[in-house]
Amino acid sequence: MAQAAPAPKPAAAPKPAATTDAGTAAAPSAAKPSDAGTAATATSATKPAPKMTPEVKTLVDRMQAFYEKTNDFKSGFKQDYKYKTFRRTQSSTGTVTYKKPGLMRWEYTNPSPRTFVLAGSKVYAYDPAAQTLSVAAVDTNQLSASVTFLFGQGKLADEFAISKGACKDCKGTLLVLDPLKAEPRFRQVRLEVDPTSAQVLKSTVVDPDGSENTIAFLDLKTNVGVAADSFKLNPPEGTRVDDFTKAKAP
Repeated sequence: MAQAAPAPKPAAAPKPAATTDAGTAAAPSAAKPSDAGTAATATSATKPAPKMTPEVKTLVDRMQAFYEKTNDFKSGFKQDYKYKTFRRTQSSTGTVTYKKPGLMRWEYTNPSPRTFVLAGSKVYAYDPAAQTLSVAAVDTNQLSASVTFLFGQGKLADEFAISKGACKDCKGTLLVLDPLKAEPRFRQVRLEVDPTSAQVLKSTVVDPDGSENTIAFLDLKTNVGVAADSFKLNPPEGTRVDDFTKAKAP
């Protein structure tokens, strides 16, 4: 499952953190949640996709089929965000829950509790320490295939040149995804895939500045019967709600 991809960047980021790929996956931003699902339009022409090797094509097809037949999943995660400019890594842990069609919840436990929920055309970011809940619009039709394939939609081969990478420490097969057209949101996506189950064990999104957002999925369980109520947020009384989906009064 990718930042899946991409997932939200660490809450304590020294700059606004916004990504759409984590995973993966439809990831809201701690600083600017509206950036999470806003896809920039690339103006350059799409390069023709190089032919995948038979080994890579077979694994990609199996991986996509795995998520197409997945109705829901639950998993622990460990996130490591490597800031290239600051030369430091921030680690976070928590759980992620997904249910078709397009419901996802990232529950951070460390280093501080935070919750991010993708539900339909909205993304919610709840910070219990600050007592704030932010609501922003997200256009899921504009999300990259590096996210939507987790939902059983989108074809990675339509947007990426996919090759096998070398990785001494990988538990699975490393797939390297290079965008076929200029992509302002990220430079590259890497997926570590279990060759037996074809599920994503770890995903890494490389930002334009070279920073890396890595999500490792721990003990992922699929088709467990996740309830729709799992994606509802009920903040306590006194929580400030910033709803960016509503037009501001002139």
